[in-house]
Amino acid sequence: MTRVDLRGINKVSRRLASGERRTYYYHRSTGLRLEGKPGSVEFIDSWQAAERTTKATDRHAGIFSAWLNSYRASDDFLLLADATRKDYRKQIAKIEAEFGDLPLPALSDPAVRAEFLDWRDRLAKTGARQADYAMTVLGRVLAWAVNRGLLAINPAARPGRRYRSARAEIIWQPADVETFLTKATPELALAMILARDTAQRQGDLLRLTWSAYDGSTITLKQSKRGATVTVPVTAALKRLLDAAPRRAVTILTTSDGLPWKTDNFRHQWRAVTLAAGLDGLRFNDLRGTCVTALADAGCTPAQIAAVTGHSQRSVHAILDTYQARTTTQASAAIAKLERHLRATAAKRLQNGKKSA
Repeated sequence: MTRVDLRGINKVSRRLASGERRTYYYHRSTGLRLEGKPGSVEFIDSWQAAERTTKATDRHAGIFSAWLNSYRASDDFLLLADATRKDYRKQIAKIEAEFGDLPLPALSDPAVRAEFLDWRDRLAKTGARQADYAMTVLGRVLAWAVNRGLLAINPAARPGRRYRSARAEIIWQPADVETFLTKATPELALAMILARDTAQRQGDLLRLTWSAYDGSTITLKQSKRGATVTVPVTAALKRLLDAAPRRAVTILTTSDGLPWKTDNFRHQWRAVTLAAGLDGLRFNDLRGTCVTALADAGCTPAQIAAVTGHSQRSVHAILDTYQARTTTQASAAIAKLERHLRATAAKRLQNGKKSA
């Protein structure tokens, strides 16, 4: 048997939603995942294929593509969630197509920031949200270079955003939720209340396992920010969870008892929304609905952040993004104003009597 010396391999361990720990292997220079188990023919073949791709990297010496390749092979990139790495690769491809041949010294020229912003603005003409995402990934790559001493200042830092969502004003009213529930299957009804009462993202809820629920709280690690949150369940959610059959590792399942595939869940959710006459409302709007309800109930920004998983420092930005301006909040504000005016008038009257 021929022995092959395999070098330049990164080993990354991940804990899956099921609790199982799985190990992945990546070719360090290219960031490509190696298939099969170490020592297997499939593993050796995938490593040799990755090695062949490195022969073309010499042409990248001295240009931005060299840093892009190094970033893709770094732990900063490889330790991202699988879905995030997939999205980043798409954005890095855009960056490389536009700036891959940029000489590395040009990245230290203050004028390069204007070039990056002009590129972002051109992309925004066909999609402001994707343009912002591309700029974010560019900033992450350059931040990686700064952290390693390759660059003194990140020329893509804090570029501002072109995309402005109007969905901050869109929430599910109680009547909307009730209408949805009349059309929903028990599986989607549970998903509705779980999202409404925990303010968590769709992906995290679809991966949520029964081990995360202890009968009174739900504890989960958010995939986007990596924050671990513990959310006490409401009485309504507890009733549904305690009555739900435990047919799989995950709490949310199809009617067949299988974990949801993301596309299938979105299709089924959309179908019920249309059947209920609620076109225009989205699953993700339930996150803002919960934040708004918490604010209406008088919760402090710190309390809201404890539920959503954001830092207290950014909680005001959270409210700007998710909190709809409701009549409840306006009424509370005017009530406070009236109490202040009455107290001020009473104090003025009292001071007037004393002076007399």
